[in-house]
Amino acid sequence: MQSEGMRQQKTPPARASLRSHAAAGVTSLTFRPLTSVIPANRAGVLVTRRIAATSMALLGPGLSGSRIVPVDRTTRRGPSVRGEWVRGPRAHRDDAVILYVHGSGYAICSARTHRGITTRLSHATGLPVFSCDYRLAPRHRFPSAADDVRAAYEWLIAEGHDPGRIVLAGDSAGGHLSVDLTLQLIQEGAPPPAALALFSPLFDPTFELAAGRERVRRDPMTSAARAQRLLDLYFVDEDRAAPRMTFSFEGAGSFPATLVQAGGREMMAADAEELARSLGESGGRCELEIWPGQMHVFQAFPRLVPEAGAALARAADFVVAELEAAERRGSFQLLKEA
Repeated sequence: MQSEGMRQQKTPPARASLRSHAAAGVTSLTFRPLTSVIPANRAGVLVTRRIAATSMALLGPGLSGSRIVPVDRTTRRGPSVRGEWVRGPRAHRDDAVILYVHGSGYAICSARTHRGITTRLSHATGLPVFSCDYRLAPRHRFPSAADDVRAAYEWLIAEGHDPGRIVLAGDSAGGHLSVDLTLQLIQEGAPPPAALALFSPLFDPTFELAAGRERVRRDPMTSAARAQRLLDLYFVDEDRAAPRMTFSFEGAGSFPATLVQAGGREMMAADAEELARSLGESGGRCELEIWPGQMHVFQAFPRLVPEAGAALARAADFVVAELEAAERRGSFQLLKEA
């Protein structure tokens, strides 16, 4: 089912590849100083969007032979469903779906920029992926992005997808949005997704955790202060200690099984560790993988680092295994009721 290279590594390696070390070094000398001088305002966001789109197209293009079908159900006001259906070259299943939520500070990327991840996840799992677009800052502010992600999830259910056959996946800010949606559903008594697979998820929007990690080891891509300024465009004057910002998993023991992957070089590895700790203390099941030497959302750059494909293969295995486990639980429940 997976393409060549997608199943070469069954566990995170003990050390990073030479290519990963070289990539981090080059990024630290080029990308980080470049983005540090771009202002965190509307003009700066437009420049950063072009840089991100170009770099991701070059270093993480979608798989050749994938099928992309745009979806646009934009409304004049309020939440809208926008994005694209993605099927990798060998995607053949229709019994479940992955809802993918892209990251980049609520302001930068899109479903299109993340085809490197979404086409490979679809190819490796055999499942269709709905890659969700949402309204971006600075034009749109909290909670517009979260409302659009919720609209996408409810649209999938309205289209006939069982919540127990939907897997949420996302990176960076998309990880924060995915956890927010899941907690909302649990608190409301609504059915949550079957599982979550998160890549370098944002957990602490104050960036205090990231800043603490940065004091120990410099992030090759950006600084905590720069990332905080980008988030300010979305959250503006919102209280970062509010429930939708700082998550509490108290009473959320039914939180779905979660896989969290992060890079050992990135400052947001601290967020990944804290998310895993919080889920574990609440009774949830979380598999945490810190990949040595890797940068933020390294899974998006398969042409840059060899570990990207291996990490996505592990994520695909997790998704398939959790869906199979959910199916067994459902069959057992039907037998009990019979």
